[in-house]
This record gives sequence, structure tokens and C-alpha cells, in this order.
Amino acid sequence: MSWNMPRWWTLPAPALLAGENTIWIRTSGPATLSPGLGRVKIGLATDIQQTHTQSVWRQRLIYYITLGLSSALGCVFFAVWCLRRSERAYGWYAVMSLCWVVYLSTILALSPWPFNSTLWYSRANNISFQLYVLSFCLFTWRFTGQTLPRIERILWLCNALGILISLFAPRPLVELVWLTSALIFLATCVHCQIIAWRNPQPQHLLLAACWLIFLIVGIHDLIRLLGGWQAHQMWGAIAGLMATLVMASLLGARLVLYMQRIESFNTELEQGIALARQSLKDVLEREHAQAIRHATLRERLDIVHDLHDGLGGSLVRSMAFVEQSSVALSNERMLSLLKTLRDDLRQVIDHGSSAGANAPTSPIQWAAPLRHRFTRLFEQLNIQSTWQLDQHWKTQPSTLICLALTRLIEEALANVIKHSAARSVTIVCSQADTDSLHILIQDDGIGFNVDSVLNAGLSVGMRSMAARAQRLGGSFNIESNSQGTLVFLSINLNTPTS
Repeated sequence: MSWNMPRWWTLPAPALLAGENTIWIRTSGPATLSPGLGRVKIGLATDIQQTHTQSVWRQRLIYYITLGLSSALGCVFFAVWCLRRSERAYGWYAVMSLCWVVYLSTILALSPWPFNSTLWYSRANNISFQLYVLSFCLFTWRFTGQTLPRIERILWLCNALGILISLFAPRPLVELVWLTSALIFLATCVHCQIIAWRNPQPQHLLLAACWLIFLIVGIHDLIRLLGGWQAHQMWGAIAGLMATLVMASLLGARLVLYMQRIESFNTELEQGIALARQSLKDVLEREHAQAIRHATLRERLDIVHDLHDGLGGSLVRSMAFVEQSSVALSNERMLSLLKTLRDDLRQVIDHGSSAGANAPTSPIQWAAPLRHRFTRLFEQLNIQSTWQLDQHWKTQPSTLICLALTRLIEEALANVIKHSAARSVTIVCSQADTDSLHILIQDDGIGFNVDSVLNAGLSVGMRSMAARAQRLGGSFNIESNSQGTLVFLSINLNTPTS
């Protein structure tokens, strides 16, 4: 089996006779493959050797070079396809290269191995060519972005039928299948020209130019093959090498284009991230400035509430004490009232540092100063006061919670003195469980319309008490009617205070 292997022999001069000489050469092979010598040239040894060298180059060495390049490119683009499955064109080019390598191997083979006859080797040659044409068509359509589902299904069916014919049918049908595959190959080359004309992208134009070379070479070689095997006049070897280099450049350029797009995307992404960071920084700065303003306003509001509930309550108590006194107050008594006001003012000023002070160890210790101040005033106003306090904390509240509760109770009791005309008042501080703390203040005064006061926005004290309860994370409720008023506060000691 050496149908594409040039050979030359030197005839011994003593064996040649004057005039005509007859040389007998025996060839063997299946009759269906038309075995024979092919083109024979007789001449001087130097001329024959030069012709033989050229034939080896065109029929052997160029094919070996093309085979090596196709194998390398096929492996490279197969690896690219494995890493990026969406690029199906690279996968089909890898399959096309593999089929072309198998087809060239059958041309360069010198023995029928691994088959047991040359006939079966020719069948394998025909199958590899059909698979090459199939992958060639699919690669062309994938590369140019064409979607032809019906034609592709027909092509797959024809290819499967052609493989069956190549395996089992007589030689004339096998040759017909090969000719059909060649015509499909040429038709695909023509179709690529139409695609490039309709969509003149640089990559499509370059592929169309390469396929145009294939078209011209294919028509030339097909005409030569119809007249018998004429390897010395074939253009396919040189054209295949050139096309392989062009395809390597084309697919490599496409890969570089994708890399440039990725780099451009990365640059745009970095710019977008930098812009987003700057925008986020600006937003955070605005939010920080706004939070500072809110904190300042809140601190001012807290100071107002503390002045109202603390110092204001002391003023109310002092005014009520002076009004209810039946005799003129002595200097010492007036001084005592002023000192009390001074102490309350200091307590308001020191509110910011109160978190570092020691919390009362029991409810009785916490309520003692408050109870002392209001009990004396209640006695002078003939108001009976009842204080119901637990002996011990189940869960000790923080200093800030104790201070907020003191302010709230001061405001509630000041309202009792100013508005209720009550005869009795009850103050209850209890812990039903370890997590909760309840404060209840109830009087038997004349009461008021809670909704009307809240809607009118006249009661600073009620808004102050509600704001303190909200900061403590508790629930605050006021109920009032003609029988009296009830103020109830419930907080969860495990809830962080704001």
C-alpha cells in the first residue's frame, strides 16, 4: 500500500539493449481500487532524482507539515473549547482538524494496518473525509453565527447514511458518497461567500477569502481526480498548508479580540467600581453629616425634656410649696428651695456622664430621693401618696434607664400637682420577671381628654414621656377619665436603649 508514495529505480546499464527495452513491474491490490503505477517518467538519473525530490515534497513532506500543524492547532483550540464551552466554533474546528489528520494519515500510510486489507483502509479514508466535511460545515456556520437547524439535521442524516454505505456498500456507491461529500464541501465554501457579502465583518471576510481558496483548489483537484489519481498536479497539499496558517491566524485573532474585550470590560468595571466607591463615599459622608445633625437635634431635645421634666418639676414643686404655705418662708427655707433647683440643674448638665455612675442597688434606693421630694409636697397639698416598690432588683437596670425613669415619674407627678386636683396618688415599681420592669402612676383626679391634648400638640410633658419610653424600647400608655388618670410604662431590660 503506497499509492501516494513516489519511487524511483536505477536501471543497470549492462541490462539495457539497443533500441526498445521491456520492463515488467508487478502491482497488486483490489481491482476496484484500480491498482497500478500511475505516472511513469524515464530519463537520466539526475533528472529523475530531481523530479523524485519534487514529488516527495509535494506528495509527502507538505502533507506531514500540514498534519503536524493541524494536530497542534486542533489540540490548542480543543483546550480553548474545554475552558469556554460557549465558543462552539473552536470545538468544531478541533474536530475538523482531527478528521483532517486522520484523512491525511490514510493518504500517507504505507501499510493497511490496523486493517487487514487495503479495501478497508480506503473505506476508513472515505469515512474520515465525510466527518471532515461535516465538521467543516458546522464550523463555518458556528463561526459566522448561522442557525440552520433543518439543514443540519439533513446533513447529520446524510452523514450517517454515508458512513453505512462506506462500510458495507460496493465500491461504486462508496465513490458516489465521496463525490457527494466533496460537492457539499464546495457548496459550503460558496455559502460562506454569500454570508460574507451579506454581513461584511472583518472576520467573516477573512474566512470567506480562505474558503475561496479552498473552493478554487477543490474544483481544480476534483477535476483532476475524475481523470484518475494525479497527485503531481494536485493543489490541495500547498493550499491545505496555507489555509491552516490562515485559520490559525484567524482564530488566534478572534481569541485576541476576546481578550481585548475582557481587558476593556475589566477597565470599565474598575472605573465603575471607582465611581461607585466615590458615590458611596459621598452618600456615607452625607449620611454621617445628617446623623451628626440629627444627634445634635436629639441631644438638644433631650436637654429640653430634662429641663422640662427635672428643673420644671422642681419649679412646680417649689411654686406649689410657696403657694400652699400659710406663713412667710424664712431665708433658710428659700435658700433650701434654690439649692434644690441648683441640684436639679446640675443633674441635667451631668446627664451626659451619668452612664459612668453607679446604678442604684435596689428600687428603694433608686426611688428614695424622688420619694423624699414629692412626699413632703404631697403632705403639704393634702395628697395621699402610696409607694409600692420591690425590695430588690430581679435584673438591675442601667444608670441611664434609672435616670430616664426618674424623669418620667417626675413629669407624671408634676402633672398630678398642676392639673389633676387629686386627693391620692399611687406609684408602683415592679418586676414581674427578670426581663421586664413596670412603672404605674395612678391618681383619682378630674382627668382629661387624652386624644384632644395629643392632637392639639399642647402637652410637652406627654410628648417627653412618650419619647423617653420609645428610647427605652418600652410601651407607654395613658388612660384618663373623670375618675382619674393612669400612666403605665413597661420596658424590656434586655432591649438596647437608643
